[in-house]
Amino acid sequence: MRITLRHMAKSILFTHAHPDDETINNGLTMALYADRGFDVHLVTCTAGEEGEILVPELGHLSANNEDGLGEVRKVELANALQELGKITHHYLGGFGKYRDSGMMGMPSNQNSNTFWQADLLDATRELVAIIRSVRPEVLVTYDEFGGYGHPDHIQTHRVSMYAAQLASVEGFLPAAGEPWSIKKIYWNAIPRNLMLEAMTTLAERGIKSSFLDDMPGDAPFLTDDSLISARIFAPEFNDRKLRALAHHKTQIDLQGEFFTTMQMLGEELNASEYYRLVFPISTKSQTDLESDLFAGL
Repeated sequence: MRITLRHMAKSILFTHAHPDDETINNGLTMALYADRGFDVHLVTCTAGEEGEILVPELGHLSANNEDGLGEVRKVELANALQELGKITHHYLGGFGKYRDSGMMGMPSNQNSNTFWQADLLDATRELVAIIRSVRPEVLVTYDEFGGYGHPDHIQTHRVSMYAAQLASVEGFLPAAGEPWSIKKIYWNAIPRNLMLEAMTTLAERGIKSSFLDDMPGDAPFLTDDSLISARIFAPEFNDRKLRALAHHKTQIDLQGEFFTTMQMLGEELNASEYYRLVFPISTKSQTDLESDLFAGL
C-alpha cells in the first residue's frame, strides 16, 4: 500500500554518527519524505575516518596509514544522498570538526579531537544552531545505547536529545536564532520479536548466518515490541535504498553475508523501518503503529 502524506512544508531532521548510518537506518524513510516534497535534513557528526575499508586498493587511506578515508566517505555520502532524493546535509560543526572515535574500547577513543571526547555542551550548541535554522517538526536519532554501542552513536544520542531541549529555551544561544520546539522525537528501533522470528525462519530453512547465530534474544540493540511506535513500510523505495547503500562501498558489501541474509527475510524487514516515539510519550499499543512520523501534527 502506498502511503499518502499531507504536504504542509514540514521538516524532519535525522542525526547520525558516520556516513552510511543514515542509509542503513533510515534510507526508506528519508527517500519517502523527500519524494513527497517534505524538507528532509541530515546531520552527520563525523566523517568516519576510523572505519574499516572493504576496497583493497584503498587500504592505504586507513587511519593507520595515510588517514584519508574521511574524504572518500564524504564523496560516498554525497552520492548516496543523491540516490535517496532531495536531502539537505550538514556536518556537525562543519566537515572534519569531530573525528570518528572508532569502536568502543579502541585507543582511538582517547584522541582529543574525537566526537566521543567532545565537550557535550559545545557539540550541542552546534546542533542547536542547525535545529533553529531548519526548524524541524520531527527529530530522528539513536537510543541511549546508540543502536549497537558505538561511542559516536551514543554521543550522537546525547547531543541530539540535549539540543532538542536547549533549542527551545529562550535566552540560550541567542546568536543561533529564535527558539524552536521540536514536536516529536523518535529513536531508531529494531523490534525484538520480529528479529527473533526472522532468526527462526532462517533456521527452519537451514540457512546459517554467523551474525544471526551470535545474536541473543536480549541483544541491547533490539527493542521490545511494546515500545515500537511507528513503522514506515515503503517497498517502492527499497531499490533506491540499495543503490544508496552501494555508494558506501568502502564500508558495505551488498554481496556479503549480512545483506544477503537480510534479503532472504522478505519485505517485513527489508521494506520497513521501525521507530520508538519518546517525545511526547506514546500511549499507543503495538497494534496502533503509526505509518507517518508526522501523525498528529
